[in-house]
Amino acid sequence: MDDGFGKIKVIPDHFQVSTPASEDSLQNGSSPDSQPSTGNSSRSRSSLWSRRKLRRAAFMLNLFSLRGLPWSGADGQEKVQLTAAELESLRSELADIEEREAHLKAQLEHIDEILRSARLSGYLYIRSRWTALPGEPAPIDDIDVDDWLPRFVVLHGQCIFFYLCSTDLSPQDSTLLSDVVEVGPLPNFIREDEGTQYSFYILTRQGLRYECSHVSEVQVDTWLSALRTDCKLGSDVEVPNGS
Repeated sequence: MDDGFGKIKVIPDHFQVSTPASEDSLQNGSSPDSQPSTGNSSRSRSSLWSRRKLRRAAFMLNLFSLRGLPWSGADGQEKVQLTAAELESLRSELADIEEREAHLKAQLEHIDEILRSARLSGYLYIRSRWTALPGEPAPIDDIDVDDWLPRFVVLHGQCIFFYLCSTDLSPQDSTLLSDVVEVGPLPNFIREDEGTQYSFYILTRQGLRYECSHVSEVQVDTWLSALRTDCKLGSDVEVPNGS
């Protein structure tokens, strides 16, 4: 009678091996020559080895998402029998893989384009604030509010782009350099587990102020220099002392 494992049909004697005794002899701590060679022990070892091979085959099927496919053999060759529904499911999975591959390729090309053509790019911690309109009270001092979020910032052409991460194809936000009316340093502050953070701001004519920070003072100075140059702004703002 044929053995079965789930929905996988096993052909008798298909997974036989020529020298199963060597493995059992190693497990029992004795040489192959010292093992009895009775018919029952040989069949038992052959059955144990067949089940191991079967489990390995089942694992490979699960790995490729071909769970429960019926197998059959003819003239020593293995074949997979698929129904129309199973074939359609497999085609759908392959299409999803191809779509995912195309998306990853587009992300890679996008990153490559940024690194090649952007004037400056890198991760910064960002938060935004609106300046008070005429007649409104001054904003509350929220220097202790930790609402900084990591963003991948790109200075490219006449825009500043803010991406959630470097692999995103579309920015979450952007601003024109022509709308930037002021850039300058902000006081340093301490973040838990990250040490001193150096920061600066970008103020737009609409009253939106982007506050940016980084653990590297060199990075902050580089951003300030590039923004002042591209936005044609002066550098007469005095750097405040660290808090």
